[in-house]
Amino acid sequence: LLLRSGALPAPLNIIEERTVGPDLGEDSIKAGAISLFIGFLLVIGYMLFKYKLLGIIADLALIVNLILLIGILTILEATLTLPGIAGIILTVGMAVDANIIIYERVREEVRKGLSYYKAVETGFAHAFWTIIDANIPTALAGLCLLNFGTGPIRGFAVTLLIGIVSTVYSSYFVGKLLFELYMNKTEGQDLSI
Repeated sequence: LLLRSGALPAPLNIIEERTVGPDLGEDSIKAGAISLFIGFLLVIGYMLFKYKLLGIIADLALIVNLILLIGILTILEATLTLPGIAGIILTVGMAVDANIIIYERVREEVRKGLSYYKAVETGFAHAFWTIIDANIPTALAGLCLLNFGTGPIRGFAVTLLIGIVSTVYSSYFVGKLLFELYMNKTEGQDLSI
C-alpha cells in the first residue's frame, strides 16, 4: 500500500548503482569459459602426473561428467551465466576430489596385499559412502540456495545440484566401469597403482 501511494516512511539513499551492458556480460562469460577450460586442462594434467594409469581413467570419467552436466543443462534449456560457469568449475573440482578418494582407497587395498581385482572392488565399495558423505553437505547448501536465492544464485544452485549428481555417477559408476574394462583387457598385469 505504501509503495502504491508513492510515499515511503524512510528516505531512499542510493549508495551504488551499476549498469552492465551486454558486451561486458559477454566478456565476463567468455573469461569464465576460458578459466573453466584452463582449469580443466590443469586438472587433467595433474591427474595424469599424479596417478598415471588411474589418471587416464579419472580424466575419462571427468570428461563424461562434463558432458553429462552440459547435456542436462542443454536439455533444461539453461542459459549459461557466470554463476553457472562457477558451478561447473566447482563440479570439476568435486569430481577430482571423488576420483582421488577412490584411487587412494584402491592404492591402500593394494598395499594391504589384495589382488588388483579385489583391491578395485574393495576400494570402490569403501569410497562410495565417503563420496556420498562429502557431497551431502554441498547438496544441502545447494538446496538452500535454490530455495532462498534469487536470479543468479538460483542458477548457480541448479548447476551445482546437477553437477553433484553427475559427479557421483561419473566418478563412481563410470570410473569403475572403465577400470574393470581395462583390467579385463590386461588380464591381471601390473597396474602400476
